[in-house]
Amino acid sequence: MSQAQYTRDAYGNALVELGGRDASIVVLDADLSGSTRTSFFRDKFPGRFVNFGVAEQNMMASAAGLASCGKIVFASTFAMFATARALDQVRNSICYNNLNVKIVATHGGITVGEDGASHQALEDVNFFRAIPNMKIIVPCDGPETRSAVIAAYETPGPFYIRLGRAKAETIKNKSEFILGKGYILGKGKDVAIIACGITVGEAIGARVLLEKEGISATVANFHTIKPIDQDLVVDIARNHKKIVVCEEHQITGGLFSAVSEVLVRKYPVRVEPVGIEDRFGQSGKPQELLDFYGLTSRSIAEKAKKLVRQQS
Repeated sequence: MSQAQYTRDAYGNALVELGGRDASIVVLDADLSGSTRTSFFRDKFPGRFVNFGVAEQNMMASAAGLASCGKIVFASTFAMFATARALDQVRNSICYNNLNVKIVATHGGITVGEDGASHQALEDVNFFRAIPNMKIIVPCDGPETRSAVIAAYETPGPFYIRLGRAKAETIKNKSEFILGKGYILGKGKDVAIIACGITVGEAIGARVLLEKEGISATVANFHTIKPIDQDLVVDIARNHKKIVVCEEHQITGGLFSAVSEVLVRKYPVRVEPVGIEDRFGQSGKPQELLDFYGLTSRSIAEKAKKLVRQQS
Protein backbone atom coordinates (compact mmCIF):
# COMPACT_ATOMS: atom_id res chain seq x y z
CA MET A 1 0.00 0.00 0.00
CA SER A 2 1.05 3.61 -0.50
CA GLN A 3 -0.19 7.15 0.08
CA ALA A 4 -3.58 7.64 1.74
CA GLN A 5 -6.37 9.60 0.05
CA TYR A 6 -9.93 10.58 0.83
CA THR A 7 -12.19 8.54 -1.42
CA ARG A 8 -14.61 11.46 -1.43
CA ASP A 9 -11.87 13.64 -2.97
CA ALA A 10 -11.57 11.08 -5.75
CA TYR A 11 -15.34 11.25 -6.18
CA GLY A 12 -15.37 15.04 -6.41
CA ASN A 13 -12.59 15.04 -8.98
CA ALA A 14 -14.31 12.33 -11.03
CA LEU A 15 -17.51 14.40 -11.07
CA VAL A 16 -15.64 17.39 -12.49
CA GLU A 17 -13.99 15.16 -15.09
CA LEU A 18 -17.32 13.69 -16.20
CA GLY A 19 -19.13 17.02 -16.03
CA GLY A 20 -16.69 18.46 -18.52
CA ARG A 21 -17.44 15.78 -21.06
CA ASP A 22 -21.22 15.39 -20.63
CA ALA A 23 -23.61 18.32 -20.18
CA SER A 24 -26.45 15.94 -19.23
CA ILE A 25 -24.86 15.28 -15.83
CA VAL A 26 -26.49 17.05 -12.89
CA VAL A 27 -25.41 16.81 -9.25
CA LEU A 28 -27.64 17.05 -6.19
CA ASP A 29 -26.67 17.36 -2.56
CA ALA A 30 -28.42 17.75 0.79
CA ASP A 31 -26.50 20.60 2.42
CA LEU A 32 -23.30 18.56 2.78
CA SER A 33 -21.42 19.42 -0.42
CA GLY A 34 -18.27 20.39 1.48
CA SER A 35 -18.14 16.99 3.14
CA THR A 36 -19.24 14.90 0.15
CA ARG A 37 -16.97 16.90 -2.19
CA THR A 38 -19.76 17.61 -4.65
CA SER A 39 -18.60 21.18 -4.02
CA PHE A 40 -15.89 20.50 -6.61
CA PHE A 41 -18.63 20.11 -9.27
CA ARG A 42 -20.71 22.99 -7.83
CA ASP A 43 -17.80 25.40 -8.20
CA LYS A 44 -17.11 24.31 -11.78
CA PHE A 45 -20.67 23.84 -13.05
CA PRO A 46 -22.99 25.86 -10.77
CA GLY A 47 -25.88 25.73 -13.25
CA ARG A 48 -26.03 21.94 -12.99
CA PHE A 49 -25.85 21.69 -9.20
CA VAL A 50 -28.76 21.85 -6.74
CA ASN A 51 -28.51 21.99 -2.95
CA PHE A 52 -31.72 20.62 -1.44
CA GLY A 53 -30.86 21.47 2.15
CA VAL A 54 -31.72 18.93 4.83
CA ALA A 55 -34.39 17.30 2.64
CA GLU A 56 -32.97 14.00 1.45
CA GLN A 57 -36.35 12.52 0.52
CA ASN A 58 -37.12 15.49 -1.71
CA MET A 59 -33.67 15.19 -3.25
CA MET A 60 -34.17 11.53 -4.21
CA ALA A 61 -37.65 12.19 -5.60
CA SER A 62 -36.29 15.08 -7.66
CA ALA A 63 -33.39 12.91 -8.82
CA ALA A 64 -35.95 10.47 -10.19
CA GLY A 65 -37.79 13.27 -11.98
CA LEU A 66 -34.61 14.65 -13.56
CA ALA A 67 -33.52 11.18 -14.67
CA SER A 68 -36.93 10.58 -16.25
CA CYS A 69 -36.22 13.62 -18.43
CA GLY A 70 -32.92 12.25 -19.70
CA LYS A 71 -30.46 13.62 -17.14
CA ILE A 72 -27.70 11.52 -15.58
CA VAL A 73 -28.09 12.33 -11.89
CA PHE A 74 -25.52 12.01 -9.13
CA ALA A 75 -27.14 12.45 -5.70
CA SER A 76 -25.01 12.67 -2.59
CA THR A 77 -25.26 12.96 1.16
CA PHE A 78 -24.08 10.91 4.14
CA ALA A 79 -24.74 7.18 3.80
CA MET A 80 -27.13 7.10 6.76
CA PHE A 81 -29.37 9.77 5.24
CA ALA A 82 -29.19 8.48 1.66
CA THR A 83 -30.42 5.05 2.73
CA ALA A 84 -32.46 4.96 5.93
CA ARG A 85 -34.07 8.38 5.54
CA ALA A 86 -34.76 8.26 1.80
CA LEU A 87 -35.49 4.55 1.39
CA ASP A 88 -39.08 5.02 0.20
CA GLN A 89 -38.10 7.41 -2.60
CA VAL A 90 -35.11 5.32 -3.67
CA ARG A 91 -37.19 2.16 -3.84
CA ASN A 92 -40.43 3.45 -5.36
CA SER A 93 -39.30 6.40 -7.48
CA ILE A 94 -35.76 5.49 -8.58
CA CYS A 95 -35.37 1.70 -8.57
CA TYR A 96 -38.95 0.71 -9.44
CA ASN A 97 -38.61 2.80 -12.60
CA ASN A 98 -34.98 1.72 -13.17
CA LEU A 99 -33.88 5.33 -13.53
CA ASN A 100 -30.40 6.63 -14.20
CA VAL A 101 -29.62 7.90 -10.69
CA LYS A 102 -26.23 7.35 -9.11
CA ILE A 103 -26.34 7.65 -5.31
CA VAL A 104 -22.82 8.27 -4.07
CA ALA A 105 -22.88 8.45 -0.28
CA THR A 106 -19.97 9.34 1.97
CA HIS A 107 -19.43 8.73 5.69
CA GLY A 108 -20.33 5.05 5.52
CA GLY A 109 -19.24 2.68 8.28
CA ILE A 110 -17.81 2.94 11.77
CA THR A 111 -14.88 5.18 10.75
CA VAL A 112 -17.21 8.19 10.65
CA GLY A 113 -15.79 8.44 14.17
CA GLU A 114 -16.82 11.01 16.72
CA ASP A 115 -20.23 11.77 15.14
CA GLY A 116 -21.43 8.54 16.72
CA ALA A 117 -24.18 6.02 16.12
CA SER A 118 -26.71 8.37 14.52
CA HIS A 119 -24.29 9.10 11.65
CA GLN A 120 -22.51 5.74 11.36
CA ALA A 121 -24.25 3.85 8.55
CA LEU A 122 -23.75 0.18 9.36
CA GLU A 123 -26.91 -1.14 7.70
CA ASP A 124 -26.90 0.81 4.43
CA VAL A 125 -25.77 -1.95 2.06
CA ASN A 126 -28.40 -4.21 3.62
CA PHE A 127 -31.14 -1.64 2.95
CA PHE A 128 -30.30 -1.27 -0.73
CA ARG A 129 -29.13 -4.79 -1.60
CA ALA A 130 -32.67 -6.15 -1.45
CA ILE A 131 -34.06 -3.60 -3.92
CA PRO A 132 -34.34 -4.80 -7.54
CA ASN A 133 -32.31 -2.91 -10.19
CA MET A 134 -29.89 -1.42 -7.62
CA LYS A 135 -26.16 -2.01 -8.15
CA ILE A 136 -23.82 -1.55 -5.16
CA ILE A 137 -20.10 -0.74 -5.12
CA VAL A 138 -17.83 -0.29 -2.10
CA PRO A 139 -14.44 0.89 -3.42
CA CYS A 140 -11.27 0.16 -1.48
CA ASP A 141 -9.36 3.38 -2.23
CA GLY A 142 -9.23 6.60 -4.22
CA PRO A 143 -8.28 5.21 -7.65
CA GLU A 144 -10.92 2.50 -7.38
CA THR A 145 -13.48 5.17 -6.43
CA ARG A 146 -12.76 7.05 -9.65
CA SER A 147 -13.16 3.84 -11.64
CA ALA A 148 -16.43 3.06 -9.85
CA VAL A 149 -17.89 6.51 -10.55
CA ILE A 150 -16.98 6.28 -14.23
CA ALA A 151 -18.44 2.76 -14.46
CA ALA A 152 -21.67 4.00 -12.87
CA TYR A 153 -21.81 6.88 -15.35
CA GLU A 154 -21.32 4.49 -18.27
CA THR A 155 -23.88 1.92 -17.04
CA PRO A 156 -27.60 2.77 -17.18
CA GLY A 157 -29.71 2.38 -14.06
CA PRO A 158 -29.52 3.01 -10.31
CA PHE A 159 -26.26 2.73 -8.38
CA TYR A 160 -25.20 3.02 -4.77
CA ILE A 161 -21.50 3.80 -4.26
CA ARG A 162 -20.50 3.76 -0.60
CA LEU A 163 -17.54 5.93 0.48
CA GLY A 164 -16.00 6.60 3.87
CA ARG A 165 -15.02 9.66 5.83
CA ALA A 166 -11.42 8.78 6.72
CA LYS A 167 -8.52 8.53 4.31
CA ALA A 168 -7.91 5.14 2.71
CA GLU A 169 -4.48 3.81 1.83
CA THR A 170 -4.00 3.40 -1.90
CA ILE A 171 -3.59 -0.31 -2.53
CA LYS A 172 -0.95 -1.51 -4.97
CA ASN A 173 -1.24 -4.20 -7.61
CA LYS A 174 -4.98 -3.89 -8.09
CA SER A 175 -6.61 -5.43 -11.14
CA GLU A 176 -8.56 -3.35 -13.64
CA PHE A 177 -11.93 -2.32 -12.27
CA ILE A 178 -14.73 -4.31 -13.92
CA LEU A 179 -18.25 -3.86 -12.60
CA GLY A 180 -19.44 -7.10 -10.99
CA LYS A 181 -16.01 -8.74 -10.99
CA GLY A 182 -13.84 -9.22 -7.91
CA TYR A 183 -10.14 -10.00 -8.10
CA ILE A 184 -7.32 -11.65 -6.19
CA LEU A 185 -4.69 -9.46 -4.51
CA GLY A 186 -2.56 -12.32 -3.21
CA LYS A 187 -2.77 -16.09 -3.46
CA GLY A 188 -2.51 -18.62 -0.63
CA LYS A 189 -3.63 -22.17 0.10
CA ASP A 190 -4.84 -22.41 3.71
CA VAL A 191 -7.61 -19.82 3.94
CA ALA A 192 -9.22 -17.09 1.83
CA ILE A 193 -10.04 -13.58 3.03
CA ILE A 194 -12.72 -11.75 1.05
CA ALA A 195 -13.06 -8.03 1.76
CA CYS A 196 -14.42 -4.72 0.49
CA GLY A 197 -13.83 -1.04 1.23
CA ILE A 198 -11.29 -0.16 3.91
CA THR A 199 -11.17 -3.77 5.13
CA VAL A 200 -9.26 -4.70 1.95
CA GLY A 201 -6.21 -2.96 3.36
CA GLU A 202 -6.75 -4.63 6.72
CA ALA A 203 -7.04 -8.01 4.98
CA ILE A 204 -3.70 -7.45 3.25
CA GLY A 205 -2.19 -6.68 6.66
CA ALA A 206 -3.75 -9.84 8.07
CA ARG A 207 -2.15 -11.88 5.28
CA VAL A 208 1.26 -10.61 6.35
CA LEU A 209 0.58 -11.50 9.99
CA LEU A 210 -0.59 -14.98 9.02
CA GLU A 211 2.50 -15.61 6.91
CA LYS A 212 4.63 -15.07 10.01
CA GLU A 213 2.78 -17.97 11.62
CA GLY A 214 3.10 -20.26 8.64
CA ILE A 215 -0.45 -19.75 7.36
CA SER A 216 -0.89 -18.99 3.67
CA ALA A 217 -3.87 -16.75 2.84
CA THR A 218 -5.54 -15.60 -0.34
CA VAL A 219 -6.92 -12.05 -0.28
CA ALA A 220 -9.70 -11.00 -2.66
CA ASN A 221 -11.27 -7.60 -3.22
CA PHE A 222 -15.01 -7.72 -3.93
CA HIS A 223 -15.70 -4.06 -4.67
CA THR A 224 -19.06 -4.88 -6.27
CA ILE A 225 -21.48 -6.20 -3.66
CA LYS A 226 -24.37 -6.37 -6.11
CA PRO A 227 -24.14 -8.09 -8.50
CA ILE A 228 -21.73 -10.28 -6.56
CA ASP A 229 -19.11 -12.15 -8.59
CA GLN A 230 -20.56 -15.64 -8.11
CA ASP A 231 -17.94 -17.36 -10.28
CA LEU A 232 -15.05 -16.01 -8.22
CA VAL A 233 -16.81 -16.83 -4.93
CA VAL A 234 -17.22 -20.45 -6.00
CA ASP A 235 -13.67 -20.65 -7.37
CA ILE A 236 -12.28 -19.37 -4.06
CA ALA A 237 -14.38 -21.90 -2.14
CA ARG A 238 -13.20 -24.81 -4.30
CA ASN A 239 -9.57 -23.90 -3.69
CA HIS A 240 -9.71 -23.14 0.04
CA LYS A 241 -12.75 -24.67 1.80
CA LYS A 242 -12.42 -22.03 4.54
CA ILE A 243 -13.26 -18.35 4.02
CA VAL A 244 -13.29 -15.20 6.16
CA VAL A 245 -15.43 -12.30 4.88
CA CYS A 246 -14.60 -8.79 6.12
CA GLU A 247 -16.64 -5.60 5.93
CA GLU A 248 -17.17 -2.30 7.73
CA HIS A 249 -20.89 -3.07 8.00
CA GLN A 250 -23.33 -5.23 9.90
CA ILE A 251 -22.71 -8.89 9.11
CA THR A 252 -26.41 -9.05 8.23
CA GLY A 253 -27.24 -8.12 4.66
CA GLY A 254 -23.83 -7.02 3.42
CA LEU A 255 -20.84 -8.76 1.84
CA PHE A 256 -20.88 -11.71 4.25
CA SER A 257 -24.53 -12.33 3.46
CA ALA A 258 -23.95 -12.00 -0.29
CA VAL A 259 -21.05 -14.47 -0.25
CA SER A 260 -22.90 -16.93 2.01
CA GLU A 261 -25.99 -16.84 -0.21
CA VAL A 262 -23.89 -17.89 -3.19
CA LEU A 263 -22.10 -20.68 -1.35
CA VAL A 264 -25.13 -22.22 0.35
CA ARG A 265 -26.63 -22.81 -3.09
CA LYS A 266 -23.55 -23.58 -5.17
CA TYR A 267 -20.61 -24.81 -3.06
CA PRO A 268 -21.08 -24.96 0.73
CA VAL A 269 -17.91 -24.39 2.76
CA ARG A 270 -17.05 -22.85 6.15
CA VAL A 271 -17.49 -19.07 6.11
CA GLU A 272 -16.84 -16.76 9.06
CA PRO A 273 -17.55 -13.01 9.25
CA VAL A 274 -15.48 -10.09 10.45
CA GLY A 275 -17.87 -7.15 10.77
CA ILE A 276 -20.28 -5.43 13.13
CA GLU A 277 -22.30 -8.11 14.91
CA ASP A 278 -25.79 -6.70 15.56
CA ARG A 279 -24.60 -3.60 17.40
CA PHE A 280 -24.83 0.14 16.98
CA GLY A 281 -21.76 2.30 16.63
CA GLN A 282 -20.56 4.87 19.13
CA SER A 283 -18.42 7.97 19.31
CA GLY A 284 -14.67 7.56 19.14
CA LYS A 285 -11.65 8.06 16.93
CA PRO A 286 -11.73 5.88 13.78
CA GLN A 287 -8.81 3.66 14.79
CA GLU A 288 -10.19 3.24 18.30
CA LEU A 289 -13.49 2.08 16.83
CA LEU A 290 -11.83 -0.33 14.41
CA ASP A 291 -9.98 -1.84 17.37
CA PHE A 292 -13.07 -1.96 19.58
CA TYR A 293 -15.27 -3.63 16.95
CA GLY A 294 -12.59 -6.04 15.80
CA LEU A 295 -12.08 -4.80 12.24
CA THR A 296 -8.28 -4.61 12.24
CA SER A 297 -5.65 -6.75 10.54
CA ARG A 298 -4.95 -8.48 13.83
CA SER A 299 -8.62 -9.34 14.38
CA ILE A 300 -8.93 -10.70 10.84
CA ALA A 301 -5.76 -12.76 11.29
CA GLU A 302 -7.03 -14.21 14.56
CA LYS A 303 -10.36 -15.19 12.98
CA ALA A 304 -8.56 -16.79 10.02
CA LYS A 305 -6.09 -18.63 12.26
CA LYS A 306 -8.88 -20.05 14.40
CA LEU A 307 -10.76 -21.18 11.30
CA VAL A 308 -7.69 -22.88 9.80
CA ARG A 309 -7.03 -24.79 13.01
CA GLN A 310 -10.55 -26.17 13.24
CA GLN A 311 -10.82 -29.70 11.93
CA SER A 312 -14.08 -29.35 10.02
